[in-house]
Amino acid sequence: MDKRFLISLFAAFAAVTTAFAGGILTNTNQSIDFLRNPARDGAIGLDGVYSNPAGVVFMPEGLHVAFNWQYAHQTRTITSTNPVFALGRKNEGNSVKTFEGVADAPIIPSLQAAYNKGNWSWQFNFSIPGGGGKCEFDNGLGSFESVVGGIAYRLGGLDQIATALGQPAPGVSGYDMDGYMQGRQYYFGVQVGAAYKITKNLSVYGGLRLLYGDATYRARISNIQVKTTNGYVAFDSFMQQATAMVDGGISYVDENLAKVNAGIAQYEAAGAPVPEQLTATKAQLEGSKAQLSGTSESLNSLQKYSEGVNLLCNQTGLGIAPIIGVDYRFGRFNIAAKYEFKTPMKMKNESTVNEASEIPAVNKFRDEAKIDEDQPAQLAVGAMWEICDKVRLNAGYHHYFDKHANWYNNSQDLLGGDTNEYLGGVEWDVNNKLTVSGGVQFTDYQLTDEYMNDMSFVVDSYSIGLGFKYEVSDHVKIGAAYFQTNYHHYDRVTQEEPRVSDHFTRSNKVLGVGVELNF
Repeated sequence: MDKRFLISLFAAFAAVTTAFAGGILTNTNQSIDFLRNPARDGAIGLDGVYSNPAGVVFMPEGLHVAFNWQYAHQTRTITSTNPVFALGRKNEGNSVKTFEGVADAPIIPSLQAAYNKGNWSWQFNFSIPGGGGKCEFDNGLGSFESVVGGIAYRLGGLDQIATALGQPAPGVSGYDMDGYMQGRQYYFGVQVGAAYKITKNLSVYGGLRLLYGDATYRARISNIQVKTTNGYVAFDSFMQQATAMVDGGISYVDENLAKVNAGIAQYEAAGAPVPEQLTATKAQLEGSKAQLSGTSESLNSLQKYSEGVNLLCNQTGLGIAPIIGVDYRFGRFNIAAKYEFKTPMKMKNESTVNEASEIPAVNKFRDEAKIDEDQPAQLAVGAMWEICDKVRLNAGYHHYFDKHANWYNNSQDLLGGDTNEYLGGVEWDVNNKLTVSGGVQFTDYQLTDEYMNDMSFVVDSYSIGLGFKYEVSDHVKIGAAYFQTNYHHYDRVTQEEPRVSDHFTRSNKVLGVGVELNF
């Protein structure tokens, strides 16, 4: 029981990571231009420092700087069906329960800068390409509660033991608990590079991104109570009473077993046959002792949780990866491609978990352990078609090489394949000052039941963005946008008994404003 408890508790930390647009571990919403039209992979603009760095060299000469601020609100909802939930005090006999995590990122900043001179463009980008906020499950997770609920089932067996010992049966028939889960995760990225114009229509880019990961995870399970014939009793008090009863039972059985063994010895010494009743009594007592010893071992394993659990883990890590790009213009068309190499990341733990364990989920948060959490390589290609002087169409494609990344316990191997995204959008210059745009992004994960669980899940989705950019003066442009992701649903049913089913979905809404300065 204690292994299941720890597995569910520690693995739950993965549930609180946040990614607002892009792959499983990658955020692509790095500018207001992206929010109002996510298909920016083939566009020419300052946001291209992230999305199309090779194309930035085709902007006018001079210094260009953009500041972006985003606010994102996300929910993660798991509706679980589990027979043990019906025993929960707060569940009113229902075996179906909904667990919702709320992730707020009030400040997602980014900065793009480029200095163009001649055939060169020197570029800098600061962003949060992974994580990006704090997620809270105020009532814990189903994996928390299912294990605590399982304790009620397990302790129900004490009634038989109590009756055999002539003691009042505790009548365990339910439980109560408070659960809480919180995680904060930010992956700060600094990207530097340069684009070079080989011809008037062809450019290339090379750069590096430094990624710094900083995360904190907290978990608390408290106020565990057991429902008995005398009402709800604190788990620690109940454990003391149950342990005393079982230990007393073992002593009682040992005393009687000693008497039976002595009687058998007397018959054997006299060369007389041992009565069958005496032999049967010995077998019955030995069976009772085995049952009591097993119950005692189970109670001892639960004793460490009698006062609840409070856990804390801080993680930090550093990674670096090259980025290359190319852009080609012809007529009213522009096409571009960018490849971000895999960023090898090892997150080092500073945790309250001090001892190694055979349980992989526990070891993930062991103090001073270094955990694989690579950011996958990404290929992005895009195109822009200027159908007239005022209207541009955009298209894009992203491929995330998830299966080639290294994640803890090789969880990437549980996926059915890599992630793909398909993007489209349009921009319209209403006049010389105002541009409005909109776009859509479809994200397709290769999910499997083995990968999906309430501790860590993503869901296929489509996103819609819209917004505007306004030229205040020759040197200043401002923009605002709204971006919403609409998630599909994923259902999973476990194969082992008792059958547990989970229904997964999410929501995501992002607002952003930005300013661009050109000198």
